Amino acid sequence: MKTIEDIKERKLIKECVFKTARSGGAGGQNVNKVESKVELWFNISESELLTEDEKELLLKKLNKKLEKETTIHLQEQTDRTQLKNKELLKEKFYKLILSGFKVAKVRKPTKVSKAAKAKRLDSKKIKGEIKQLRRKII
Repeated sequence: MKTIEDIKERKLIKECVFKTARSGGAGGQNVNKVESKVELWFNISESELLTEDEKELLLKKLNKKLEKETTIHLQEQTDRTQLKNKELLKEKFYKLILSGFKVAKVRKPTKVSKAAKAKRLDSKKIKGEIKQLRRKII
């Protein structure tokens, strides 16, 4: 899986459970009447669309974002409409899954080049000479 489109093709969203609730915060009467807050629950270990290797990778990478050790819980309440919040939540879910599948590049240690060392020493010499010229003559 390389992109969000690849994740969308897997239809992982079908295994998610959506719940709605009343949003908190400012919004006047709309907040009191409409359930615009949307919550998403996705159990990684019970997913039938993910392979065992993918499940292990997600559980390992997303362990700090999981509830009850295997469940992803996300919520969205920024917009006034439930439909818009659900769309925003889906995008958030796809990005989270994509970040879980990303493999970090291995850092290759490198040495400082001779030219860089020489340049640094030259600049130190010049600074030293400038400081020598600032001294008082006795």
